[in-house]
This record gives sequence, structure tokens and C-alpha cells, in this order.
Amino acid sequence: MESVASNFTILFAGTGGSWPTPGRGLPAVVLRIGSTTNLLDCGEGTQKQLMKSNISFMSVNNIFISHFHGDHFLGLPGMVQSMSFNGRTEELNIYGPGGAIRILSNLLGAGYYRLGFNIRVTEFLYDKEYEFPEFIVKTFKNDHPVPALSFRFQEGSTVRIDGEKAREMGVPVRRLEELRKNGEIEVNGRKFYLSDISAGIRKGRSVVYTGDTRPVEGMKDFARDADVLIHDTTTDSSIEERTNEYGHTTSRQAAEIAKAAGVRKLFLFHYSPRYGDYARLVEEAKEVFPESEPSREMLEYDVKVRRD
Repeated sequence: MESVASNFTILFAGTGGSWPTPGRGLPAVVLRIGSTTNLLDCGEGTQKQLMKSNISFMSVNNIFISHFHGDHFLGLPGMVQSMSFNGRTEELNIYGPGGAIRILSNLLGAGYYRLGFNIRVTEFLYDKEYEFPEFIVKTFKNDHPVPALSFRFQEGSTVRIDGEKAREMGVPVRRLEELRKNGEIEVNGRKFYLSDISAGIRKGRSVVYTGDTRPVEGMKDFARDADVLIHDTTTDSSIEERTNEYGHTTSRQAAEIAKAAGVRKLFLFHYSPRYGDYARLVEEAKEVFPESEPSREMLEYDVKVRRD
């Protein structure tokens, strides 16, 4: 896959864990890649959270569920029924770990309503790669009390074009993307080749979303060189042993993983309801990995095209 998406953006619709609080929703992250709108987990009230943003819940194409603890998927019935009430006809794809078909068949079949569109549920395997039209999704097995996945969304790499060389050779600007795509073009009987104006390869952007997990050594390789790592940071290190016991990671531990993986930015995520604010979590993370930042409701982040 060799393409650069027109946009690669993140919206944090819900950033908390366990149960919602007045100022914090449950896990829900929108990842827009090109023309595709992906939702990563779907906590209670996600469609209401999206109503506060410039992204319509009706535009969601794919929903990726990391695992089936309630705070990560109980927003699905409301989301699906809201879509149906608003006249959706486009198919909705839902992806999750083993058990997804059984669990979601029961969940989405509850109550009385008329579903106006098709829902396709797919169970992802651990440590596999799945190709979508505008990106690739890689999976990783988390260390959590129930079957749980991390996802890596990877954009394709593309050939960089030397603009000055293209101008010198007389390549029409309007046909540069055609040349990039096909490798060669013909203009008035003259052939132009991509190799003649290539300036190397531009690496595609990537976002890793862990869902819930204890610290896992393999995450360092799974998240290697990612532009953004959204990692479980449920608590600070003062209760680290207990946090790990319940299958979660502290902010300090997540920062250590981010540093070892060489990611460009770490977003803290899945805060315990015990925290009114996340100042201590951010402080601990930044001590280890300065490019740590708290996710917060309605925060939007544009993953820039790499220039190096």
C-alpha cells in the first residue's frame, strides 16, 4: 500500500475508565484516516459526546472494540439505535477480539427497535495484520483479565517527489499524483518516470491504541516509531502494584514504554474516576518521557505528515 491519506486526525470523545464522571466520558476515540471514520471503543453515551464535536456519529464507518469490559463497549446499543433512528442505511463494521460475534449478537438484539442497516461483526486474531482501503490495522495481545487487543493503524508509505527536479524536467504539476501512483506518465508523446524525480520514501503515519493492559514488554516493538501512542494510564505510581494486579498500567510505566519504543508522542488515557484531574499522572509521565500529554474530552490532534 503506497498512499498518503488526505487527513490523519484524532478526536478524544471520552477519556475515563470504569464509570463516567460529570466531566469525563468513557473510552471513545475517533481516528479519521482519509475518507474513513474509525471509532476506537464505544463507552456509554459516545454518540452524545460526538454531538459536541464536528464529527457526526452517522459518519462512523468502523468501530474497533479493544475488549468486552462494559466501559469499553456498552455505548454500542445507543450508538446503533441512534444511527437507525436517524435513517442510516450504510453498513457498519465492528471489529473486536474473540467472542465479539456472540457478545454483540446478544447485546445489539436487546430491546425493541427496527434496524435500518446491516452490521458486520468480525473477530480479529492476535498478532495479525488486516488491510483496509486506506490503512493497515495490526493487532497485539494485551495482558488483561479478559481477551483484549491493542491496535496499530498504519498509513502506507509513499515516494517523495523532488519538486525542483520535476519542474526542471517539465512534468505537469496537475499530473504529479498520477505519476506517483502509476510510476510513469506520457505527456505529448514524452514519457516521465517516477524514479527520475524521486526524493526517497516518506514513511506513513501510525497511531497505536492499547485499550486496557498491564505493561507488556512486546508493546515496545508493537509501538516502535509510532507517531502517537495512546496508552492505558489508569493511575499514578503510588498504587502501581494494585493497578497492575487489575490489568492496568500507570502513567510512569506507560511513559517508559513510549520512551523505549521511540514514539513521537504519548497520550495518557483511561483515567481512574479517583482522579479529579490528571496533573500527577502527567507529571510522572513527563519525568520519563517529555513528549507525554494528557488526553482530554474533545481534544483534537492532527498527525502531521513526516518530513524526515
